[in-house]
Amino acid sequence: MNENIKVVTTYDISGVKVIKHLGMVQGSTVRARNVGSDMFANLKSLVGGELVGYSKLLQTSRDQAYARMIENAESIGANAILGFRFQTSTVAQGAAEILAYGTAVKISKELR
Repeated sequence: MNENIKVVTTYDISGVKVIKHLGMVQGSTVRARNVGSDMFANLKSLVGGELVGYSKLLQTSRDQAYARMIENAESIGANAILGFRFQTSTVAQGAAEILAYGTAVKISKELR
């Protein structure tokens, strides 16, 4: 992940000034489950517990969407993203979109 862009879930950063709002940035990926994971998940649901295959798939998807959002922010000259969020939506049976988004801004150096 890029350390040059500060990403926060809040709409301001204590000790810094927003110089310019650059607009919304986003990154997304659409992922589908595979048959092997589905069969194992169905068996696992009988006894309970974490569905590790799905957990790994979702983490990889979030990482990819986040990285794409960072790339989008870099391309427009941002050095911070405010109001960062993830969103998930179903796009087809067995497939979901993971969306990472926020407001790209240019911030001053820390005032402290």
